[in-house]
Amino acid sequence: MAAAVIRRPSIEPFTPLRKKALPAGRPREWYVTHNRRLKAMRLAIALLDSGVYIPSKATNATIRATAERIGIHPPSDVTCRLVRTFIRHNL
Repeated sequence: MAAAVIRRPSIEPFTPLRKKALPAGRPREWYVTHNRRLKAMRLAIALLDSGVYIPSKATNATIRATAERIGIHPPSDVTCRLVRTFIRHNL
């Protein structure tokens, strides 16, 4: 009979990635959309980590509370909708 091995995750201090400059010469709408997607992805990851796995449980109020908890500006309604889309499609 094999013994179960329980691995403890390594707890390392969080070090943010270095930011790179976005490519120049694109239309403003591209930058707005790009940054919105990044913000929505951060929020979706935080919600999944906190146990919100169903889009209907991710209300605008829940998403905005999560944004406040992780220290980013409150998202717009469009960004909240994008967060629910990410959760729905498991991105």
